[in-house]
Amino acid sequence: MKFSIGNDHAGVEYKEAIVSYLTGQGHEVTNHGTNTEESVDYPDFIHPVAQDVSSKKSDLGIIICGSGNGASMTANKYQDIRSALCWTKEIVALAREHNNANILSLPARFISIPQALAMVETYINTEFEGGRHQNRIDKIPCM
Repeated sequence: MKFSIGNDHAGVEYKEAIVSYLTGQGHEVTNHGTNTEESVDYPDFIHPVAQDVSSKKSDLGIIICGSGNGASMTANKYQDIRSALCWTKEIVALAREHNNANILSLPARFISIPQALAMVETYINTEFEGGRHQNRIDKIPCM
């Protein structure tokens, strides 16, 4: 699979661990995130991820900031993006099964790196259930 990843200064270590995990599993990763802990503006690193996923350049995206909120809000401005802010594996599974989330937003200041890696594993290995859930997803876009 092809992944696009983006992060601000709060997510540098998380991104490094996730990229290592994904490439170790044979996935391709495009890094749009900052590589330093110097303060930056998260939208600058999230927009490219949302663009990659929306244009199908990447299959899925992962975004990381301090709370995960700003990153997810930014990504969700794109019509075809369903970014899910998650903090447990169970929420990740539901975001994939029920919402077909195509971007996972992680709150670096509220989870550990091992938790983040477990959540990424769940994100990759959980399938969308379709059916009644597709019906609901079809109603998300503004008319």
